[in-house]
Amino acid sequence: MKALHALSLVDAAGRLARGELAAADYAGALLARVAATDAAIGAWACLDVGHVKRAAGALGARDAGGRGPLHGIPVGVKDIVDTFALPTRMGSPAFDDYEADADAECVARLCSAGGYVFGKTVTTELAFMHPGKTRNPWNERHTPGGSSQGSAAAVAASQVPGALGTQTNGSIIRPAAYCGVVGFKPTLGAIPFRGTSLFSETLDTLGTFTRSVADAAFLAAPLADGAIPSTPPALPRAPRIACLSAFPWVAVERSMSAALDAAVARLAESGAEVVAVALPDALEQTVKVQRAIMLGEAARNLAALRARADSLLSPTLRDALDEGARVDAGALAHALASRRAMIAVALDWLANFDALLVPSAPAGAPEGLQKTGDPSCCTLASLLGAPAITLPVGRDGSGLPLGAQLVAAPGADAQLLAVAAWCEARLPFDGIE
Repeated sequence: MKALHALSLVDAAGRLARGELAAADYAGALLARVAATDAAIGAWACLDVGHVKRAAGALGARDAGGRGPLHGIPVGVKDIVDTFALPTRMGSPAFDDYEADADAECVARLCSAGGYVFGKTVTTELAFMHPGKTRNPWNERHTPGGSSQGSAAAVAASQVPGALGTQTNGSIIRPAAYCGVVGFKPTLGAIPFRGTSLFSETLDTLGTFTRSVADAAFLAAPLADGAIPSTPPALPRAPRIACLSAFPWVAVERSMSAALDAAVARLAESGAEVVAVALPDALEQTVKVQRAIMLGEAARNLAALRARADSLLSPTLRDALDEGARVDAGALAHALASRRAMIAVALDWLANFDALLVPSAPAGAPEGLQKTGDPSCCTLASLLGAPAITLPVGRDGSGLPLGAQLVAAPGADAQLLAVAAWCEARLPFDGIE
């Protein structure tokens, strides 16, 4: 029998719903797992044992008629998402005194569905590139990625069955790939962003970290209020997948290419039609357009923060915001228009496929904790506002996980989850014990 901390989110939810598992006992098992593993990982910005026990005890006392689909499920929440009961520090000393006056809307939906905030997971500074304290649970000398680094690491280490994160460029897909878990970035806006620190209103997206596709759907569904199914639909046939093995703006290392090739071969052997495709010329400026929007909007959204606490921000963030300030109104409008044209091109390009398969990152997690890795394999899906999901598909020569990313058209979250579940069943991967 599996240890309680190792239960999938769906299995734990089922046991909690049937009364076979008490919320307090499940919380206790996860707290013990944190105590046993987190000294080497540092996934948590705030974890209050008393808060966890109170929340689990209150849910355990709730009668069966008042229980939601996530009854008793503890979830890690990235520390740029407002929580009333726990502090929100944004990965920055500029927010040492910040107190949220209400839960973010996604947290309110989580709690309405019967789940609760287990703790706040470490984020990079303001969800940009300056890293927090978290280390990769597969090898503590390596980055877990960013910016949702604590969420990815906590789920990989089985400290919680699921966690919330955000993505503006590669902040869900990249750390999930580096940590060997399933990262799901839904369509832009599927999960409401209100109450979460805003970097770029055009790109910021809430999503999930879990250890399976089924868990991703089950956690995301009540947060998306009907936009995402709670169970991945069954495909009526084997999927037709477009495969883009590399992007023109980044070099993919041999280990990642080999893992992607092996995954393609296994999927084809199982009946999938996998077609090699080339990136349309009209999408080759993806990185340039995404960066102009991201930093141009961030400079405007964080102007008040700079005015009051510029000296408390890292040079990395200040330099990026300076770059964004140089994106004038005309340049930003041009970038936004280019994005709209690119979305149209991408929809036409992928119209005859169920999903696009691409690397999640150029390689496994880099050694060192000073940087969080290259997000540029995630930039296309982020710019398009398209749903994306990463599956662990192999390991590099150092034993670190490698991820493959599936992308679908904006709004096609159900289709993406269906394809991902089909692929996952044919691409087995063993996580951390």
